[in-house]
Parts: sequence; C-alpha cells; structure tokens
Amino acid sequence: MTLLLRINSSSRQTGSHSTAIADHFEDCFRNKHPDCRVLSRHVADGSIPIISQKTIEGFYTPDAAMTADLREATSLSDSLIEELQQADTLLITAPIYNFSVPAALKAWIDQVVRMGHTFAYEDGAFKGLARTRRAVVVCAYGAEGYLDGEAFSAANFVQPYLQFLLSFLGITDIRFISVQGTTADADTVAVNVEAAKKECQLAA
Repeated sequence: MTLLLRINSSSRQTGSHSTAIADHFEDCFRNKHPDCRVLSRHVADGSIPIISQKTIEGFYTPDAAMTADLREATSLSDSLIEELQQADTLLITAPIYNFSVPAALKAWIDQVVRMGHTFAYEDGAFKGLARTRRAVVVCAYGAEGYLDGEAFSAANFVQPYLQFLLSFLGITDIRFISVQGTTADADTVAVNVEAAKKECQLAA
C-alpha cells in the first residue's frame, strides 16, 4: 500500500497557505492512489522537541552499549525514521520563517537525519539510506522574488537547504511547489495559490 507521509510545519492554526496547498496535493494524491494511506504529523504542535544531549549520545553509541536511558532518548527518532522509511512519498510544508525553515521542521529533521539509519559514511563518501522514493515540498513566501533568478533569491535558504538535505538522505525525485506573495492583495494571493494548486495536480 502506498504511504504518503505528510510533515506540516506551519505554526498557523488557520490561514496557512502552505497547509492549504498541501491539502490540495493530498486530495490529488488520494484521487490518484485510492488505496493509499496518509500519515500526517503537525510538527509545530510541540510534539517533537529540540534534540537533546542524551539523544545525540544515543545516536553515536553502538547498539551493544545502549542503556535503557539511551534507548528511551532515541525512541522518538526510531519511530520517525521508521515512518520515513515506510513512506513512498514525503510531503513537507515549509513556509519561510526569517529566510529559513521553521524551527519545528528543523526539530523533525534533527531526529531523522541519523548515521547508520538514513545516511552512512563509507569509503570516504556519504551515502543516503532513505528508502522514500520521492519528496514534494510546498514552500510559501510572504514576498515575491525568492525563486531562482529573481531579485531576492539570495535570501531563500529554504529550497536550497531542503534540496540538499533530501538528496543527502538518498531521495532523488524531489519537487518544489512554491507560492509567493502571500501577504499581497487578495486577488494576487488567489492567483498565486491557484497556480500552485495546478502544480499539485501534476505532481500527485
């Protein structure tokens, strides 16, 4: 059964453009894969804490030396990685917060990027271990001009970071769906959102 793993990182409870576009993608995905399963995590609800020293210690402790405390400290990471490894498609919502990804999304990333689980270092080179076939990332920008070749592209640390990170984990099919100008007038926002929703139909 096809699994869509959806990671929502917007802090907005209502009125989130990235969430609305991801909702549309999910609808398109369900229509295309009627037997699919969807697993959603709203990481901005505080359910994924900032990574702790004990968790990092557990990441670098050989399995034979793991204590009960270290296993408890890495149990959330184990669960999140298992979700990722089971997913056929990863859907991430990533509104730009101060030119980068939301802290809640970074907290999830820090739990799933783990040596020996989602990446390895062998023969002097890194190797991605993620079994997820593809990723779709919905990015929302309050202003215009953030995309490649545009006037404010140097301030966009969302798409380049996630492109590199997901590739590093071994996900080779990565698609970005962007909506800009979300703080513009209502007509402009409506046009931009509709264009992003049409991309969802193609990407699903």
